[in-house]
Amino acid sequence: MNIARSYQNWRRYRETCNELNRLSHRELADLGISRSDIPNVARKAIG
Repeated sequence: MNIARSYQNWRRYRETCNELNRLSHRELADLGISRSDIPNVARKAIG
């Protein structure tokens, strides 16, 4: 994996985490995830 791709994946991970963290607990529950699931969901989003 090259540096540019690694950086792009990291940015996508951070953007996903930030967007999900902006949601309320109720909105996250509607999506079927909890706050503790956010890092795992973000990792799946880039892979």
